[in-house]
Amino acid sequence: MHFDLLQSISLAGDVSVPNDDRAGFVRGHAWVIDGATDLGPPGLVGSQGGAAWLASIAHGAFTVSPAASVEALFGDVCDAILAGWERDRTRDPEDRWEYPLASSLATRLGEGVLEIGWLGDCVGFLWSGGPVTRLGPVREIRDSEAERAASLAVHGLGSPKRSAPILANLRATRGRPGMRVLSVDPEHMSEVAGASIACAPGDELFLMSDGYAALIDSYGTYDDTTLIEAIRSRGLAAIAEELRAIEQGDAACTRFPRFKTSDDATALWLRIGG
Repeated sequence: MHFDLLQSISLAGDVSVPNDDRAGFVRGHAWVIDGATDLGPPGLVGSQGGAAWLASIAHGAFTVSPAASVEALFGDVCDAILAGWERDRTRDPEDRWEYPLASSLATRLGEGVLEIGWLGDCVGFLWSGGPVTRLGPVREIRDSEAERAASLAVHGLGSPKRSAPILANLRATRGRPGMRVLSVDPEHMSEVAGASIACAPGDELFLMSDGYAALIDSYGTYDDTTLIEAIRSRGLAAIAEELRAIEQGDAACTRFPRFKTSDDATALWLRIGG
């Protein structure tokens, strides 16, 4: 079996800021990466922001990996990140909050099975001629973030870098031990979550960063099945326009508490070929 591309999209949350998302596929595996927004200016790995740097390193490693399992695939990516960190770092981080981090979900085709691995909160969906199965982490990750944003709303949401109390709160939790994400800290990448599911030619795979999946997990506009039905009917771009319209209609982030008005939003739509 192999993957065929149907559609892809990746939108920056703010066109004045580089997009830290990446997504791609080769014949037998596919991935999405969501770089964690930098909480300080560039400089740690040169002029490029840390999140964009890490996402680019991981994207390149996913592309060239010959791994025969999803675990080995993540192993190749982790090795590339740590090697890149040694090569490109220009100084020591100020603290753990400055570590470049990213979420990622990757899938690999086996014999009649789709292997899934993830670190962080990217999400996937498998459509099998009607039923939709969610792949990756559970929704509680996003619920927790919304609750934290709501608790800090008095300081002004929409841009964490403009609010000293919010920036301090985000820095206090960024890079902490026990996180499971792509990172320059090997401990963060030591336990890749995994699963597998039966699949067949004709099934369709949807991989999303949390910025695109917000239509389900943050805004409640769709559930898993109705989102995939809408994408299959109208396409990724039309649904992305709906996403941005919701966010612009709540630019103050009061109806849907969140730290940024719009996040980078990326989605990849593939079909499994025989």
